[in-house]
Amino acid sequence: MRIPDLLARTAGRTAISLEFFPPRTPAAVKTLQGTLEALAPLRPAFASVTYGAGGSTRDLTQKAVTELRQSDVFQPMPHLTCVGHTEAEIMSLLQAYARAGVGNILALRGDAPAEQNGNGDDFRQAADLVRFIRQFNERGLHPDPRGFGIGVACFPEGHPATPNRMIEMDHLKAKVDAGADFLITQAFFDNHDFHDFRARCELAGMQVPILAGILPLTTEAGMRRMAELAGGMRYPAGLIRGLRRAGGDAEMFRRIALHHATEQCADLLHHGVNGVHFYTLNQSAPVLEIHTRLGLAQHRSANGV
Repeated sequence: MRIPDLLARTAGRTAISLEFFPPRTPAAVKTLQGTLEALAPLRPAFASVTYGAGGSTRDLTQKAVTELRQSDVFQPMPHLTCVGHTEAEIMSLLQAYARAGVGNILALRGDAPAEQNGNGDDFRQAADLVRFIRQFNERGLHPDPRGFGIGVACFPEGHPATPNRMIEMDHLKAKVDAGADFLITQAFFDNHDFHDFRARCELAGMQVPILAGILPLTTEAGMRRMAELAGGMRYPAGLIRGLRRAGGDAEMFRRIALHHATEQCADLLHHGVNGVHFYTLNQSAPVLEIHTRLGLAQHRSANGV
């Protein structure tokens, strides 16, 4: 099912979705299989699959999406980046996903691999990729006459490459105007950032669903690593103060961090967010624990909460 249709059908309820990355080793495959088995009872609305810089995990992403497509639980949504790709390459990927019955794409600009600078690409911005997918849909190249549902990324804390927040919103609106059906946020840790961002989207005339990205922290090392990878991720003072109380106790750190993530989710549910998208890092325990703490485990449905 196309995600925009799913969100419209479940209006008034918050959809729960998950993100995974394609495994690179046999051990990682086994880990992901165990994670999928553990999370299947949650009946997520969809599961997104990441795509390495410049398409570095292209084949692995396609393989993971194909395998998830065969499941009656996980509706896969592949990430697709335009940096380092030609129109012919993107067309080939879209055709393959359409043949496989994939109904949604997360269209991203993406990062260039270390040895490339992105110059000479057929797509310079994510809006160009969104427009290309929309044209694919309009040409009737997908078995579903409505074509792919198109999602794009957004940044409640601000895009690291666009410090001017007004220009940043112009870029985001360009993606929506090009044909994006819904937004998924980068992970954030202060809900005030999200609520303000959502209000600014409304003021800018972006009337599309916004799914809130939640990253459950589990270790201090992971916390520092994710801040570096995200290019400017902010941790609010209250969270830092709480985590310092752990005093090097790994289990206490995990419990404090999960309490913070649970409180974030509770607030988002209270404010009627369209969806909560969990960045799982291919681990099941944090997401399961948050569901249990919120009391969602006994009230889930196939398409939302």
